[in-house]
Amino acid sequence: MNSTTPIIAPSLLASDFSNMGDSIRKIQEAKADWVHFDIMDGNFVPPITFGHKMVKDLRPLSKQFYDVHLMVNQPEKHIDDFIDAGADNITIHYESTTHVHRLITSIKKSGKNAGITLVPSTPASQLKELLPFVDLVLVMSVNPGYGGQVLIENTLEKVSYFKEIREKMGYNYKIEIDGGINKNTFDAARKAGVDVFVMGSAFFDEKNPDDLVKWCKNR
Repeated sequence: MNSTTPIIAPSLLASDFSNMGDSIRKIQEAKADWVHFDIMDGNFVPPITFGHKMVKDLRPLSKQFYDVHLMVNQPEKHIDDFIDAGADNITIHYESTTHVHRLITSIKKSGKNAGITLVPSTPASQLKELLPFVDLVLVMSVNPGYGGQVLIENTLEKVSYFKEIREKMGYNYKIEIDGGINKNTFDAARKAGVDVFVMGSAFFDEKNPDDLVKWCKNR
């Protein structure tokens, strides 16, 4: 298992959109670490969720780390808005724009953390040239767009790949996983090398989410 304590990042995608303030308080009370925002444009992925205004309006409610995952085409058109809204980390998709390195550099120059991710069908090796420059690598363990999906098991091989590269090259990025993470899949992801666990339905459907977070922290 990893030597560091796992970071738990509940995803607001699984929350009650009519009561986001209570969802933020629920995350705080459970002592989860990050708040994960799934931004979907109805183009890169089928659904539409919410935009930078949601991040901005929720920012005053919490001092927790705001982790923004942009599932949008041409993310360069939206980066400044999310920076201004108070995102702490902005993750973009390798497949979503041509000049990925330029955009990562732009995010980091703003003082924010920059993350990179890829859909399950894109080989992990495609990110090799970008790994020296990012703060976070997000492994999508389901096809992005919908919550409540089942983890695609061979995506854990990508986690192991990114862990191996990090150790070999001395990089400092965190490895995050998103999709199908619950008590049944947590240990396998942890063993593979995950640092940050995005949990949607598993967190918001849990009657005692503080117990879930404690359980995860003690694995």
